[in-house]
Amino acid sequence: MAKFNHIKSSFTAMAVAMTLASTMPAFAQNNEDTNSSENNGLGQIVVTAQRRSENLQDIPLSIDVVNGDKLEALATGGSDIRGLAGRVPSLNIESSFGRTFPRFYIRGLGNTDFDLNASQPVSLVYDDVVLENPILKGFPIFDLDRVEVLRGPQGTLFGRNTPAGIVKFDSVRPDEEGGYAKGSIGSFRSLTLEGAYGGEINDVVSARFSAMYQRRSDWVDNIESPFDNDLEGYGDIALRGQIQLKPSDALTMRLTGQYRDYTGSARVFRANVFAAGSNELIGLGGAGTKFERDKVRTDGINFQKLQLFNLAHNLEYDFGPVTLTAVSAYWNGKYKSRGDIDGGFGASFLPVSGPGFIPFPAQSQDEVPSLDQFTQEVRLASNSGEGEISWQGGIFIFNEKLDIRSFNFDTPQGTSPSVTVDQRQESSAFGMFGSATIPLSEQLSVTGGVRYNNDRRRFDVTRSGFFGAIGSGSDRVHESNVTWDVSAGYKASDDVNLYARVARGYRAPSIQGRALFVFTTVQDAVSKASSETTMSYEAGIKTQFNDMVRFNLSGFYYRMKDAQLTAVGGASNAAKLINVNAVEGKGFEAEFEARPFDALTLTAGIGYNDAKIDDANAFITGCGAPCTITDPVRAGSTGIYSIDGNQLPQAPKWTVNWTARYARPVGNGEIYAFTDWAYRSKINFFLYESVEFSDDSMIEGGLRIGYKTDKYDFAFFGRNITNDVSAVGAIDFNNLTGFVNEPRIWGVEAGVKF
Repeated sequence: MAKFNHIKSSFTAMAVAMTLASTMPAFAQNNEDTNSSENNGLGQIVVTAQRRSENLQDIPLSIDVVNGDKLEALATGGSDIRGLAGRVPSLNIESSFGRTFPRFYIRGLGNTDFDLNASQPVSLVYDDVVLENPILKGFPIFDLDRVEVLRGPQGTLFGRNTPAGIVKFDSVRPDEEGGYAKGSIGSFRSLTLEGAYGGEINDVVSARFSAMYQRRSDWVDNIESPFDNDLEGYGDIALRGQIQLKPSDALTMRLTGQYRDYTGSARVFRANVFAAGSNELIGLGGAGTKFERDKVRTDGINFQKLQLFNLAHNLEYDFGPVTLTAVSAYWNGKYKSRGDIDGGFGASFLPVSGPGFIPFPAQSQDEVPSLDQFTQEVRLASNSGEGEISWQGGIFIFNEKLDIRSFNFDTPQGTSPSVTVDQRQESSAFGMFGSATIPLSEQLSVTGGVRYNNDRRRFDVTRSGFFGAIGSGSDRVHESNVTWDVSAGYKASDDVNLYARVARGYRAPSIQGRALFVFTTVQDAVSKASSETTMSYEAGIKTQFNDMVRFNLSGFYYRMKDAQLTAVGGASNAAKLINVNAVEGKGFEAEFEARPFDALTLTAGIGYNDAKIDDANAFITGCGAPCTITDPVRAGSTGIYSIDGNQLPQAPKWTVNWTARYARPVGNGEIYAFTDWAYRSKINFFLYESVEFSDDSMIEGGLRIGYKTDKYDFAFFGRNITNDVSAVGAIDFNNLTGFVNEPRIWGVEAGVKF
């Protein structure tokens, strides 16, 4: 009932925000005729989902775009990449590492694995470069042109590890004239400074430099004395420099360098935050006490550090009939993270412990001493005119060297590990692809593509501690696979396009060797999952009427064979890779955008995802914490449960988002109000289903009210304005530990364009 009342209050706040937007004309009636019928329309949305610039409405794919006002609003108040979660249908993003290790889910497909070499079925592509390792995927959002979300297998043009789709970021290019500077201050002494400037230096050279700095003070009060260190603060700086040379009309070369330096708290885990027998969040005093987001009791060391460096080169040469594109990129990363995994203080064998019953302390640290990723793509694409056959093809090379170190500490403040685990992973991949679009008539076109993938991985792990070596091992995987897609687009009228698509996706084999920090049991040295393949079927309609209303609808069905899943946590505190027979998914997405008159823009989106495990022989260990599991127990066993028929973890069946923007001219500019909202339905946190380790729903809203001219923008903003409190993840091996969503943030921002 408490959650229902909170949802009701959230919708009330949303209605107030919408009403505020709709009443804005009252402030402007003396300055401008409010009956103006001028309408600039929605215009076209240009994307590069098929590696060439095209109108979104003409592409036979389910695609959504975040740009303009929505992207600007989501980037305020210290938001990171997780702020995109739910802002387009069927997209979820979460993290047990906070701002440095996001996990992406599209149409229910993702990976809850917390290991630092975890493979994900959603790929992140930043300026045409795939970011494979999880610590690369949280690179900050700044000076971006747009974010594209491509649903469904993208195995032809974007390759391996894309069976669920990709999230694609495109930076503003160096030949874009001008720049901006803006700064904001907000709750918890949040500060954001951001700026960029670029353009032509002469007829040949253009350049652009972008920078972002974010900080927030520690705002979670650790009330456990003497460990009264406050938590959840951070400082984050990111830089991007681009130099572009265009010595002729045919040749363009662009060199990009990027850097990130992050220091802050690791994720704050909260011991026994779930009330036994329900998923209600409770306070530090136990059942019946009010949950307080800004208080915690913990006794462990907590820190997080991340450094990233990137150097990339993009070359394009127009030969006339065809264009050659070559993209080379190198990424380097270093990472350290230590947190209080049990989420509280003490343990059952100590004089005092809590909150609630904590059977034993759990303190661990993970590091990436070195990550080196190199990618090279070369492709050739036709410069075809309208009505002609267009094609592209190329090769892709991937090479990664990754070192991981994990430590277990027997005491919360200990600095000498009792167990040390060293992992070394070397991965390489080769891809060769081709795609062509054939117009069969003025209305009908067919696109087909195929890709050959070859993946190799070598993995070595060594564990030491307690009384010497406690386990080591090595393994190798090598697999070749072919992915493909075929789609048809039919232009039913000037306003309506129909499409259908069949695609085969692929995720390469995975290996892990995570430590099992338990005295009595030794985990298998290596955990391995074979490759998975996905067959996906999709059809949709894309419409745009009078440049005032845009409506797109897609329906899909997929079956993922030999699905890679991770049995995270459990009574044995393992992160074990498994394959299940299949995962079966079906659902739809709908997106709506309208501009009935120039002052008002409305958007809405809805997604339904039914993503269930289909394997009568799939069983996993249940929670070590005293949770209430609702799955059937395997016959003749104790603590082993069937997961057949379960919805995938972190996969809400329903996602809904909507925005409204209203503006009226005042003086040389306009007063505007913009509000954005995202809702998701119930999620489970683990492969098994339990009462406690779940969250019924979450609804978060944002508001931005300001005055803007061609040059200046002054705004008041809020994020999570209803202060929704929802669990977003959990740890299940020790106690009823969980972690929650970001707090409400209020602030002001000022910006200037030049």
